[in-house]
Amino acid sequence: MNPLLQEFDTPPFQSIKEEHYKSALKEAIEIAKEEIKTIANATSTPTFENTTVALDDTGEKLDRITSIFFNLNSAETNKEIQQIAKEISPWLSEFKNDMILNADLFKRVKAVYDQKDKLTLSPEQSMLLEKQYKGFSRNGANLNDEQKSELRQLDAELSKLSLQFGENVLADTNAFEMLITDEKDLAGLPEGAKEAAKLMAQQKEKEGWLFTLDYPSYIPFMTYADNRELRKKLSIAMGKKGFQDNKNNNEKIVLTIVELRHKRAQLLGYNSHAQFVLEERMAEAPEKVLAFLNDLLEKAKPAAEREFKNLENYAKKLDNIDRLEKWDGSYYSEKLKKELFDLDQEALKPYFKLENVIDGVFEISNRLFDLNFEEIDTIDKYHEDVKTYKVTNSKGDFISHFYADFHPRPGKRNGAWMTSYKSQQIKDNLNDRPQVSIVCNFTKPTETKPSLLTFNEVTTLFHEFGHALHGMLANTTYKSLSGTSVSWDFVELPSQVLENWCYEKEALELFAKHYETGETIPMEFVQKIKESAAFHEGMQTLRQLSFGLLDMSWHTGNTENISSVKDFELNAFKNTKLYPDVTENCMSTAFSHIFQGGYSAGYYSYKWAEVLDADAFEYFKEEGIFNKEVATKFKDHVLSKGGTEKPMELYKRFRGKEPKPEALLKRAGLI
Repeated sequence: MNPLLQEFDTPPFQSIKEEHYKSALKEAIEIAKEEIKTIANATSTPTFENTTVALDDTGEKLDRITSIFFNLNSAETNKEIQQIAKEISPWLSEFKNDMILNADLFKRVKAVYDQKDKLTLSPEQSMLLEKQYKGFSRNGANLNDEQKSELRQLDAELSKLSLQFGENVLADTNAFEMLITDEKDLAGLPEGAKEAAKLMAQQKEKEGWLFTLDYPSYIPFMTYADNRELRKKLSIAMGKKGFQDNKNNNEKIVLTIVELRHKRAQLLGYNSHAQFVLEERMAEAPEKVLAFLNDLLEKAKPAAEREFKNLENYAKKLDNIDRLEKWDGSYYSEKLKKELFDLDQEALKPYFKLENVIDGVFEISNRLFDLNFEEIDTIDKYHEDVKTYKVTNSKGDFISHFYADFHPRPGKRNGAWMTSYKSQQIKDNLNDRPQVSIVCNFTKPTETKPSLLTFNEVTTLFHEFGHALHGMLANTTYKSLSGTSVSWDFVELPSQVLENWCYEKEALELFAKHYETGETIPMEFVQKIKESAAFHEGMQTLRQLSFGLLDMSWHTGNTENISSVKDFELNAFKNTKLYPDVTENCMSTAFSHIFQGGYSAGYYSYKWAEVLDADAFEYFKEEGIFNKEVATKFKDHVLSKGGTEKPMELYKRFRGKEPKPEALLKRAGLI
């Protein structure tokens, strides 16, 4: 019996074995094909109900199985799962193309779409119809047979390449280890980082202290280690991922992906991949994105250059460093920050025990949105580290299941993300609630210390939890418009706005308590956190803008004649460059956001959403950060609405007006 083909509510992780996936997916694809055939071959007149809604209801089993499989491929993968991913990705591309390029199905969808002005549809129904029609037209339904066949090939190839790209980055990440055997080389490192490195060495049966390219290991070393040569070694290893003379090299893959994306866009009648992508975003066009990025660049660059000069002078004064390199940035920034604000990240960590931070984000969600979280052990987990919760509202109604997976391990990719195992929808008069998960990579507890977070990790947890709230509080009729199914440059608003609470005294007092004494974080620390929040904000902004501009460079023009990934990248970075270039490093070959994740022609959306979140939080501050009325407006017009209306309309309904960048520039200390 294949557990994936049985009826289940929460994923039956404990019963699933690797050999179940392929057969379950094959069958789920066949079921979905039958559902689509029924709609396409119907003889009745096409209507909103028998075509648009019916199509939205198809593929439920397939969605559930693929969400389980691909989530585990990110959070708990192994060679076998990676191999299965390679085999099934073309099946899924082919299935999607079969549906999109099904002429009879499209004819019915188009028939409903063509009479949309005569139908009396709600805004949500109109949006579903619009999205569905565009889902076909933007993916080749209007092409002739020969062009359709070319599109299929492009899609199958692209899906294989992005998987390979991610595997190569992971392989290079896992292949690098730096074993330190002389304790002198650990000078400057906090005790917690040393302990974690010792533990890692023991786990691999080695003598000494082991450092890797996983962030909880990498970041403390780059921030605190006095040994400049070792920082350089680690930094270069991090920057070389996918750019080495080995089988994990991603240069050719990058060039092929951008070339195929460009071809695909042109085949569909667009000038570039960016034009294709942005048509469905708040920003709408590449010109608008480039104007947005360059406007911010103009405002941030003078501050960034000033900050960099100061940092250079500081490093020269302190250690007679003639030329500030990339491996010096975090180290001297941290020292300067400590000197200016007397704020030591390590002194903050005891106040941010992971469990307390989790309780804090739960308490804040309760005060704002009336949510309660109860840890349960009645549903399956895919790894013992995962925590599972039942979420209810103040009336006791069930809202969501919530999974949280906090620590790094082999088989789990770097970084932090939110995902879901089931979307919310209203079907047969029943509000079917979602299953939401967040995955992070925070330092594990050691024998003597619990998991203590850096302030950066605290904001990361709040960020991912903001995405989770968007998923949990979803309240829409159709699953394809539910939760985080919104335009990409709107999706970061809920996550980024929640980070703001980490800087507020009223919020920190709820959870920032010393793990040994229980003492609340001293108010001068809170003050310093706030003051230091804008520290090097010019440089940070420039860094984010450089990634956005690199992404747009790859996706706005014809990239056929590019021979060197590195040269192309240097050209894209020329207006944002502060540090000297490192010859053996390349950003693009490990830029997973745009070559493996869904951020291609969309990396700008982090900054775009910052404008939204600064403007939104300004409203909370005006009325009180726990003001119920503002929180309810945010829940009713943003968090619960998913993609049911145009994002700017939803935002204006919450805020009463369009966002302005002034709140962001003020918060960043740039004006």
